[in-house]
Amino acid sequence: MADDVLAAVRDLAPSLRERAAEAEELRRVPDTSIKELEDTGFFQLLQPTAFGGRAADPVLFYSAVKEIAKACGSTGWVASIVGVHPWHVALYDPRAQQEVWGKDPKTRIASSYAPTGKATPVEGGFRLSGRWHFSSGCDHAQWALLGSLVPDAEGRPVDMRTFLVPRSEYRVHDVWDTVGLRGTGSNDIAVEDVFVPDHRALSFGPVTALQVPGHELNPEPLYRLPYASVFTTTISTPIVGIAEGAYESYVEATKQRFRVSYGQKVAEDPFAQVRIARAAGDIDAAWLQLSRNIGELYAHAQRGEELPMELRIRTRRDQVMATERAVAAVDLLMENAGGGAMRSGPNPVQRAWRDAHNGRGHAANDPERALVMYGQCALGIDSHDTMA
Repeated sequence: MADDVLAAVRDLAPSLRERAAEAEELRRVPDTSIKELEDTGFFQLLQPTAFGGRAADPVLFYSAVKEIAKACGSTGWVASIVGVHPWHVALYDPRAQQEVWGKDPKTRIASSYAPTGKATPVEGGFRLSGRWHFSSGCDHAQWALLGSLVPDAEGRPVDMRTFLVPRSEYRVHDVWDTVGLRGTGSNDIAVEDVFVPDHRALSFGPVTALQVPGHELNPEPLYRLPYASVFTTTISTPIVGIAEGAYESYVEATKQRFRVSYGQKVAEDPFAQVRIARAAGDIDAAWLQLSRNIGELYAHAQRGEELPMELRIRTRRDQVMATERAVAAVDLLMENAGGGAMRSGPNPVQRAWRDAHNGRGHAANDPERALVMYGQCALGIDSHDTMA
């Protein structure tokens, strides 16, 4: 059962927490952590049953991501991103799915969706070249999903596609060296004039319209969810988990701290108590909205109903606000964590503070774009944003 995976992830959390400093030192998630997560069945949660996956309730997947991120922000970030890619590959032509999972159903996929490559249409497919940045967890993957615009005969961009490329046809450049989410190994991927057949090049048009070739093989309701809802929640959930982990660490440390300047235990400071309450409220609100929206979308899909645009746009509204709340909660705690928290070393609140701010910079967390969509919808103005 998929619930067993969530229980196994919770049991694994202490080991992931112990390796958080190692992940930062390596600038990638340790192989041991990836193997242990694999053994829980986590990476198969969103994989189609046709290839040994569980096609599970997405709320359960995000619950597991949150637990991982509580223990180690970098591991949670990579788990969320690599863990969601089976969902995307399930939308592809069945031939592409067979190529990815036919020999090994535990094959993992990385990504870099920004359309920074060059795709040239040729007979039977495309010639693809380029360099893509920020491919989190790519050292642990055997395939990559890479974005590119597709031009017409005059060179004008007329389509955007995601190209599925095997590890043998791209190179990973070790360039990731950051302050936050340091252990994610979000390196560059380079491709030089590689042929990608049509069945491994999926256009965003059918994905947004929820009419993809993968539905032929994968009828589960999981694969009737909107790309924008699934992928942006994939980015926000680990940040909420990071904040929850910071909160728990802060509360435990505060029970023991003594503030010399005021001659009192910090736990007795009413202002510290108020910060705890505010941070807890923001984190709870963030998770409740994320899980509610994904749960409602999934319920519509299970019933075979059309997904209301109002719900899709509300999901985007709450996703960016969940990130804002989580980052604000970590800031609130860090401001009162004392000077010791700023020392170099394995302070969990400081690490969470760095990780949350680094994650906040992801394009999916652009609040103005998502909130404008919601405002337009509320006012009866058509929104043409493809990320709804």
